[in-house]
Order: sequence, then C-alpha cells, then structure tokens
Amino acid sequence: MTQPPVKLLVVFYSTYGTNLGMAREAAQAAEAAGAQVRLRRAAETAPQSVVDSQEPWKANLQAMQDIPAATPDDMEWADGFVFSTPTQFGGAASQMRAFIDTLGGLWAAGKLAGKTFSAMTSAQNPNGGQETTLQTLYVTAMHWGAILVPPGYTHQHIFASGGNPYGASVTANGQPLSDEDRHTIRHQVARQVELTRKLLS
Repeated sequence: MTQPPVKLLVVFYSTYGTNLGMAREAAQAAEAAGAQVRLRRAAETAPQSVVDSQEPWKANLQAMQDIPAATPDDMEWADGFVFSTPTQFGGAASQMRAFIDTLGGLWAAGKLAGKTFSAMTSAQNPNGGQETTLQTLYVTAMHWGAILVPPGYTHQHIFASGGNPYGASVTANGQPLSDEDRHTIRHQVARQVELTRKLLS
C-alpha cells in the first residue's frame, strides 16, 4: 500500500524579503523530498501608514500578495510545520506571534499534537537574537505537543552556514541567500520530511 505524501506547511513572516526567500527555498526543498506543500504568510499587522513609510517594506508586502495568509485550517491540514520569521527583540516577529495566538482552539482540541515542527530565522547580525528566536518558537511548539525537528549538527552544510543547530539562521544584509544558507535550509527541511514520513508510517 502506497503511503500518502507528507503534508508540510511552511509559514513565514517577512518584512524586507529575507524570510520570504527562506520560505520559498523550504517549500521547494519539501516538494523535492516528495511532500505536499502549502506556503503561507503570517498576515501583516502593522498599520498601513507605517508600512508605506518604508519603501522596501511596502514593496515586499506587495510582492507577497499572491501568497495566502496562514489560517488555523492550514495548521490542522498539515502533518508538520516549518516556521520562518525575523528576529524582533530576541523573539519571533509580532506578526508571527499574532498568528500563533489564533491557534488556541486547535491546541485545546489536541490538533497540533504529534506533528513535527522546525524553525528558521534571520537577524541583521549574527548575535541579534537568532538562537533565542528559534528556542522560543520551539517552546511554543512544545506547549502544542509537537515533535521538534531541529537540524542539529547532521550535515557539514550547517557548519558552513554558521553552525546553528537549532535551525537555519541568516544574517540579513539585503543580499540574496548564499549557497551555504540554501543548502542548510534544504537539508533541514528534507530531514523533517523524512522524519515526518517515518512517524506517519
């Protein structure tokens, strides 16, 4: 009997485009690993006047309009989740937290438990809160009863891209993702798809 494909949800928030690029890379990697993928964005919660005051922010929001906003239904659908968010004062961006705050009903019904969870992030500098952002996202996932799938030190790509065992983390400098960053994201997501498949078998 053929096993149905893993259903993986990639949820991201992106202000200037870094996490959009990371999420697209993750979605492509999941599809290449045989998963059925939904790519979703956390809805913008900042006032439009604030967004409009920064042209790069405004342009990135416009560039994401074809990507649906994440909903609790997407979370219920998935077998596993990949979250990608910039660091904001050492934690996930408020837009991502706002989406997480809509999931109380699913949590109460036990519908987030037993699913895999992995996370990615970015910051302006290597010591800008990347590790604490990933760790606090994992704490949230533990409250759900999700199964954490950090990359650890399971491939040389992780060392080459900065050596973060908690998840892919990018120093956002306005440049495209490096080859090392892309390889790390792809390894992390492929590993999650493989382990999720094993859990479902």
